[in-house]
Order: sequence, then structure tokens, then C-alpha cells
Amino acid sequence: MGLDRFAADAPDDGAPGEARVCVVATQPDTFERCRTGYYPSPRSYDRTRAQFEYMAFYRTAPVSAVTHYARVTGRTEQVREEAGPMSEADWEALIDPFSEERVVVVFELGPLVPLTRPIENDATGVRGAWYCSVDDLRAAGTLSLLAERTES
Repeated sequence: MGLDRFAADAPDDGAPGEARVCVVATQPDTFERCRTGYYPSPRSYDRTRAQFEYMAFYRTAPVSAVTHYARVTGRTEQVREEAGPMSEADWEALIDPFSEERVVVVFELGPLVPLTRPIENDATGVRGAWYCSVDDLRAAGTLSLLAERTES
């Protein structure tokens, strides 16, 4: 889960409760990019067109839980082999295993905010994108409970 949720310099969980959140699954490589301020998504994915203010991250490993969220501060479209936030190594690690798409939307993120209580996987994980509110994240202790509050 990462000890960062106990760090003295972790950002406060101060997002407005009614703010809309997009919950996505992240493998370790993708989550590390989120830590550095961005999350890429193939442009064909619905989440690239949806309106939301925050993203929350279901980590497939080393834990199976939603552990953090971050404010979306911008969106940048990038075409493969053109200048942008993603390097060729990023494309190979983050996009190639999942999509042949040559255009991505890179969500620019504020600092990751650790949830006070991770949302544990008691079901089959997060597939696609789920939409809920920040209050929903704070209230759900399990993915099953979160799924009852979300739209996909």
C-alpha cells in the first residue's frame, strides 16, 4: 500500500465531497506515473471524454485496493512519436500491453492524496472506469460497497 499515507507531508484529504471522481485500475508502472503527475489513457476510452474533477486509483499490486486519489489539473492529447509528457518507454510500458491506439489523453494530476482507509477488493477489482463522488470514496470500505454507489 505504501507508507506514504503516513507521511507528514502527505496532502490533506480536503476535496469537496460532492466532486465527481473517475476510479481506474492501475498496475504498478502506471501508479508510479501517477505519483509523478500523470495518468495516460487511450483516446478511444470513454473516460477521456467524461467530465470529472478527480481520479482515484485501484492498485492491482502490491495491494488490491483503491488507495489514493488526485485532482485532475489538465488533459493533454499526445500522438505517438510526437513530443509530449510520455516518452517512448512510457508508451511501451503503459499503452502497448493494452491498446494499439496511437493517440492518448494524458491526465495531468495534482499530488496523490492517500485515502484514510483503503477500499479493499472483496470482489473482482475495477474494470473500465467507475464514476462516483469523493464522499462515496470516503464512505466505502470495500469495492462491493463502492460499486453500489458508482456508475460505469
